[in-house]
Amino acid sequence: MSTVAVIGGGAAGMMAAAAAAENGNQVLLFEKNEKLGKKLFITGKGRCNLTNNCSVEELLQAVCVNRRFLYSAFYGFDSAETIRFFEVEGMATKTERGQRVFPVSDHSSDVIAALRKKLNARGVKVFLNEEVRSIRISDNADAGAIVNGLILKSGKKIDADAVIVATGGLSYPSTGSTGDGYRFAKEAGHQVSEQSPSLVPIETKGTDAQRMQGLSLRNVESAIYDGKKELYREFGEMMFTHFGVTGPLILTASCMVQKQLKERPLTLIIDLKPALSEEQLDARILREFEAAKNKHFKNVLATLFPSKMIPVVAERCGIPEEKPIHNITREERKNLIAVTKHFSLTLLRLRDYNEAIITRGGVCVKEINPATMESKKVKGLYFAGEVLDVDAVTGGFNLQIAWATGHAAGASINA
Repeated sequence: MSTVAVIGGGAAGMMAAAAAAENGNQVLLFEKNEKLGKKLFITGKGRCNLTNNCSVEELLQAVCVNRRFLYSAFYGFDSAETIRFFEVEGMATKTERGQRVFPVSDHSSDVIAALRKKLNARGVKVFLNEEVRSIRISDNADAGAIVNGLILKSGKKIDADAVIVATGGLSYPSTGSTGDGYRFAKEAGHQVSEQSPSLVPIETKGTDAQRMQGLSLRNVESAIYDGKKELYREFGEMMFTHFGVTGPLILTASCMVQKQLKERPLTLIIDLKPALSEEQLDARILREFEAAKNKHFKNVLATLFPSKMIPVVAERCGIPEEKPIHNITREERKNLIAVTKHFSLTLLRLRDYNEAIITRGGVCVKEINPATMESKKVKGLYFAGEVLDVDAVTGGFNLQIAWATGHAAGASINA
């Protein structure tokens, strides 16, 4: 029987521990927090979007960085396997808009409970409040570098035939994601690419977003431009905040445009009425004007936009809110159409790790076996989850990366 030590009790770590134990290994799981799944608990605002119920090819298309590396892991443990894993443990799931999968209860604690149930059933020994200081690696004349255990922060040595590093990234540092895995990787001779926040809100110039703070927009189309070059375009939901913009459209965009945004401001263009062409929108506005020709401009705006947007839209159109409809010129009406179809904001910078869902960057995947997650440099050393240089858009895809890579690592270690 082999002894497998797993560092990190998050999504990837718990899945890796369960898979390794399933193979008959003795598994020791070390978590520096006082409980397992601390980041999982707050995922999806506490609901936990645990995967995306789509095909493997669609999973791969959602990956932003190092897509090809995940081919084997996703085909070995796809979203259907993830759903089956949790339902076997007694946690019912449901699929919502965008193929997002959640526990029926809408409680992330049920996801953690299902994983704990699996770990208990397989005899995994869990050590909480136990931080790992370093990984013990020896040089074998024949086999080269090989893992032989861990050293805990207390100084205690743990013997192990394999070590799985599943320590997460740098996002939400309050949950214990402090980059330990990157240090372990470097100490083992691995390259680690530069890290940055990803799937994160974006700050905007001016005060317009702040004036509309808390307003959510549904069924809008957002596009981001670097000068005249379009970098991103998508349909969905977004929200204005005290600093700028957030929501699914913006979080996904942050994954796509962060390189350019580090160098210079970008332009966000929001189509507030994407279902209507400019001609159709003009016809609708004319109908609204005709029905309210003796009222003020703000009364018609109330039929087109949420109340928080009215002052901002009126200001951008250059039309006083109190102006009578029958006095509005054709040119002013054209301004209203332009603002509605091309509501622009200047994007300045990404928010920090405290608000980032994931971390971009990590352990160089060229130095990892994509089928097993084992290091190509150190025998018996494995990496799984966010510590790897892989990330995807929102919608359950990043947790699927955690499940798939964790499962690949644990399942590849034979007792």
